[in-house]
Amino acid sequence: MHADDLARRYPRLKVRADVLYADEGDILTSAGKTAALDLCLHLVRRDLGAAVANDLGRRLVVPPHRHGGQAQFVSPPPSPDGSGLARTAEWARVQLEQPLTVAGLARRAGLSSRQLARRMRAEFGSAPLNWLHQQRLARARELLERTDSSIDQISASCGMGSAATHRRHFRDALGVSPSEYRATFRLT
Repeated sequence: MHADDLARRYPRLKVRADVLYADEGDILTSAGKTAALDLCLHLVRRDLGAAVANDLGRRLVVPPHRHGGQAQFVSPPPSPDGSGLARTAEWARVQLEQPLTVAGLARRAGLSSRQLARRMRAEFGSAPLNWLHQQRLARARELLERTDSSIDQISASCGMGSAATHRRHFRDALGVSPSEYRATFRLT
């Protein structure tokens, strides 16, 4: 049922259409199928702990925990097998702390910048700068989940520039700060 229809049909309800799920104690609701998985993982986390929920999330190939009020974020897909750009993409992932440019990636791939943009859109579904940004965010998420490195250290190792820039990009993409994201993996 669409949120507007629900609100019209049941005017005493407080409908929050901008959240993934809501946990009001004895009433739990979600925005849709994927959000229902988020809600299930929320319940597993609450009842069995963060480690069990994180493991289950990875087995389901979904993020192990997203706050109900945060926006959707899906990890970028890996390089297609046999891709002509796979070697360049793997090289770039290892070099994320460096100031990578589209021209530099194109040179590395033996293509012009325009050819690189066309090929990356075709093979990865993303423009080169967007792809780099997604890779940097994915690296930041991994480091936040698995290390105790400071936000400054993670920002540098991901090539995000300053910690303030990193925080802004992270919040824009995921709806939570790096510290809030890390905290979801530290809950017991």
